[in-house]
Amino acid sequence: MDSTRRSWTKAILWNLIGFASMSVVGLIMTGSLSVGGGMALINTAMGFSLYLLYERLWARVRWGRL
Repeated sequence: MDSTRRSWTKAILWNLIGFASMSVVGLIMTGSLSVGGGMALINTAMGFSLYLLYERLWARVRWGRL
């Protein structure tokens, strides 16, 4: 099972990657860095919260482990 610190680290790094990619997509789609960045920020906050919860829940599931 992953430690809480490991789950947090994975979630933060994954969301930094997601924020960067969503910022680029938002910029391309809207032509505005502030609108694209705002979209990316909201997406990152939601994704971070859900990913962390998802990881912690799966850490408690024993099914499929050897």
